[in-house]
Amino acid sequence: MLRGIGLNVKKFKNQDFFTLNIIVNRFYIRNKTSNLLNMDSCKNKECLTSQDKLLSKKYYRRAEHRIFVNRSLHLENVKFYGFDMDYTLAEYKSPQYENLGFNLTKERLVHKGYPQEILEFEYDPSFPVRGLWFDTLYGNLLKVDAYGNILVCVHGFEFLKHSQVYELYPNKFLTLDESRVYVLNTLFNLPETYLIACLIDFFTNSPQYAREKTGVRCGDLAMSFKSIFQDVRNAVDYVHIHGDLKKKTTENLDLYLKKDDRLPMFLSRIRESGAKLFILTNSDYNFTDKIMNYLFDFPYGAKPGEPHRNWKTYFDWIVVDAKKPLFFGEGTTLRQVDTRTGALKMGHHVGPLHEGLVYSGGSCDVFTELIGAKGKDVLYIGDHIFGDILKSKKIGGWRTFLIVPELVQELHVWTDKCQLFAQLQNLDIQLGDMYKDLDSSTKEKPDISKLRNAIRDVTHKMDLAYGMLGSLFRSGSRQTFFSSQVVRYADLYAASFLNLMYYPFCYMFRAPAMLMPHESTVAHEQRFTVDTPTIDRSRHSSTQRAFAERALSAACVAEMSSDEAVGPPDAADLKGERSVPHVRPETPQRLTHTHDEDCSDDDDLKHK
Repeated sequence: MLRGIGLNVKKFKNQDFFTLNIIVNRFYIRNKTSNLLNMDSCKNKECLTSQDKLLSKKYYRRAEHRIFVNRSLHLENVKFYGFDMDYTLAEYKSPQYENLGFNLTKERLVHKGYPQEILEFEYDPSFPVRGLWFDTLYGNLLKVDAYGNILVCVHGFEFLKHSQVYELYPNKFLTLDESRVYVLNTLFNLPETYLIACLIDFFTNSPQYAREKTGVRCGDLAMSFKSIFQDVRNAVDYVHIHGDLKKKTTENLDLYLKKDDRLPMFLSRIRESGAKLFILTNSDYNFTDKIMNYLFDFPYGAKPGEPHRNWKTYFDWIVVDAKKPLFFGEGTTLRQVDTRTGALKMGHHVGPLHEGLVYSGGSCDVFTELIGAKGKDVLYIGDHIFGDILKSKKIGGWRTFLIVPELVQELHVWTDKCQLFAQLQNLDIQLGDMYKDLDSSTKEKPDISKLRNAIRDVTHKMDLAYGMLGSLFRSGSRQTFFSSQVVRYADLYAASFLNLMYYPFCYMFRAPAMLMPHESTVAHEQRFTVDTPTIDRSRHSSTQRAFAERALSAACVAEMSSDEAVGPPDAADLKGERSVPHVRPETPQRLTHTHDEDCSDDDDLKHK
């Protein structure tokens, strides 16, 4: 056999066994590659046949009922369900609620000395989108991707051209520097985003103000874009904390708040499944009580025919004034709330948390210890990508469910404007055809200008279908910074937490495969064979190759022994006895990763 591959075994000594094995390996790989090439057509048929054998497409619930998965999560493993209140349990009506915040902030700015003319601004819900960065240096709203590459740049209401963007931002890139950039991530930021754009547009286009690179000037009065932003931020905080926003909201709850009679029933179902419930909100008790009383204001309880119940009876624990994201770090003092007055009781609460009582402040560490939870036992549901999701995931280790109300419109455009997506795909096919028969020897480049313009036109139509600043999740083919945050920190996301109603509490949310371009654009029926040492690294093949090497080495030893060229090898070498514990790792007999299945240690024990 050795002579059959052109080796003169007599020339090899014991110390040359390693060299011999390398030669044998190369011979094995060449033959293996040759066999693959011979089997190419056969394997293609096998791949096509296996695809034909697929039972059916995977079942998905209706789009409006769906919960989308970034990381696999087994509901059976969730022992605690936590809820934020604002924009989660309590969904505010849009644009009515944003319009209220917008008008109150305008009035506050005028009270602080801004021109009366700004009261003429009217809120336009088609303009702002969540997740924008505001560059306080140049006064621009930026839509960026996950890495800070600028996708859209708006100064006031003016969309800047490529040349203008490059002048301000070399390479169309900006680092997320908190001293310069403010991320407008929350639903509460929508009216603020629009008001900033209104003010920048007003001051840079009014004849009495001279425009400068980092602000405006009127005689001896200079206003930087950063100072304008700080004034807006202070006004927004005042309206939310000390102003009339909460008062006007509670005076007209029907106008500003959605009410869903499924809420009591669903929360009862969670408790019937054996899980515990808690509410964790930054709102104070008095506001929380008014909002929650309204949401549970039905003549019946969890089911028609049952008596009405106070909202507190649906939760095991209630925490207000949580001060997230501080709650997930050092936290604040945990105190009990006097529900008759809304005042805090004296002292630091150190005992167990009791059902029916209301607590204020605290920290994630203290809270989870008092309720007996471990990080992954908790599924926390909220709308704030930073305060609710990012910090609870990174610091608390909780599983996370992000509420994205904009998904209703996002899915509507995705399905209703399907012809635009089809046009974009066809244009991409045409672009590929332009380069199909060209290689590095090509001298004349094809004219793709018409195709590029057509792609821009279709992409622009797609963006406008979402709003003036496009989709929350993408700009053309590029995913936004907000999108990357959702993927990174939210295990699940949906338009409403009530979509959980359409899933059993034993449901396995399994994340779809995250394909890279070399996986998503290469069809399985294609056969990729190249003569390279790294192409065949599967453990099954390497095990077979190891057996072949041992057989060849044994034959080599036998031939050399019969010729008396060298002395017989040590018996320990033939038996495979060595001083090291393992010459090579053993092939795993079962799955080594668990992230797709959301396994627990108990599950591992069951399968042993």
